[in-house]
Amino acid sequence: MENQQLQNQHTLKGDISISGVGLHTGASVNMTLKPASPGSGIKFQRVDLPNQPVVKADVDYVVDTARGTTLEHNGARVSTVEHLLAALVGTGVDNVLIELDGPEIPIMDGSSLPFIEAIERTGTQDQDAKKIYYTIDTNISYYDEQKKVEMVALPALDYSITCLIDFNSPVLGTQHAKMKNIEHFRNEIASSRTFCFLHELEYLLSNNLIKGGDINNAIVVVDRAVNEEDMSRLAKAFNRDTISVQREGILNNIELRFPNEPARHKLLDVVGDLALIGYPIKAHIIANRPGHASNVEFARKIKAYIKKNKHNKDVPVYDPNQPPIFDTPRIERTLPHRYPMLLVDKIIELGEERVVGIKNVTFNEHFFQGHFPSNPVMPGVLQLEALAQVGGILALNRVPDPENYDTYFLKIDNCKFKQKVVPGDTMILKMELLSPIRRGLVEMRGTVFIGNKVATEADMIAQIIKTREGK
Repeated sequence: MENQQLQNQHTLKGDISISGVGLHTGASVNMTLKPASPGSGIKFQRVDLPNQPVVKADVDYVVDTARGTTLEHNGARVSTVEHLLAALVGTGVDNVLIELDGPEIPIMDGSSLPFIEAIERTGTQDQDAKKIYYTIDTNISYYDEQKKVEMVALPALDYSITCLIDFNSPVLGTQHAKMKNIEHFRNEIASSRTFCFLHELEYLLSNNLIKGGDINNAIVVVDRAVNEEDMSRLAKAFNRDTISVQREGILNNIELRFPNEPARHKLLDVVGDLALIGYPIKAHIIANRPGHASNVEFARKIKAYIKKNKHNKDVPVYDPNQPPIFDTPRIERTLPHRYPMLLVDKIIELGEERVVGIKNVTFNEHFFQGHFPSNPVMPGVLQLEALAQVGGILALNRVPDPENYDTYFLKIDNCKFKQKVVPGDTMILKMELLSPIRRGLVEMRGTVFIGNKVATEADMIAQIIKTREGK
């Protein structure tokens, strides 16, 4: 597990009220989205029930995936949550309390767009808490042989999804949709509406299972020949005078918003259902013939992986294709160290409380000549020195004229060497502030990573001292 990047969590600027009907229950529902405290996540509250029970948006509480995704916990049951969850992910809302006076999220037009537009009208706000993205370092796969569903999460530096559908339908054919990153969700995915086939619709209607259905909140794909009697029966079910079928096979001549709108909606469902993992993730998801049941099982696998590897969540991601924040000449303008004692090649992350540097270890390092030359191992004391130099950049970044200051390390505690560092390794050097800098004293925790494994860690205290009046 890796921490892809740090940014603040978000909630809503104010309350949002939305009313509508549930697709399957047909019940009128009043829904209010309310700001929530950092770390609380997404929660639903049934205010119409005794004691107003709460259920968290978590895959552990999924109880039904037959015609949408349904959660139940503490006596609170909420169905068709996926479109709203996708809208929250797409707008970056991490913490929200969703109050409902009914059992089902309003279907609106069958997409996420009405929810997103409501959130945009109210706005979101930063919270004083960091948002940690989880990335994976191995493929996570799910396969349903009976339904021929295949899903895989691949290691990636962003959250992207590729979705493929094939229902053996002459109307839809084989379709695919792609979301390059979550920033594209709003304009490219969110407006895609839910869909079903005519034979499914007839089954749902005959079993009184789609009480809130309307031809304005779902695309109906006509997958068989229909006659006047069929059209009359459907018109009556939808309280319409007449219903027609265009030659492409879409009920009532509804115009598709995208040629591949069904595939895009399946991708939307993946975004919403995977929100139930409970952790924001960075991965490339490939979903072949996904559905709510497979999405939920896949979410369970990803969540289990995260929980098992959560201790590794804070591994920085090093992308050698990205330009460094500090290259070697810039580092030399900040630190007094020079060859052979400059042990940092570049800085790839620098913030108020954290810095990440890179040291590429080669066989040509001067210390390998005398330190186990036949079995070269980087001395632990030099690993600590490399950390100290990275920490020096973090400390000096807080003063107005860093070239006139140096950092001197006063103390090292809790030092542990867990893995050898050898030629060919790339050291990822992370230093984080443990407390605010006071009187020039800088308390930091340092970690050396090789890949996603900890090689060395230690707590360090340094002091910033002015050594020059200017160069």
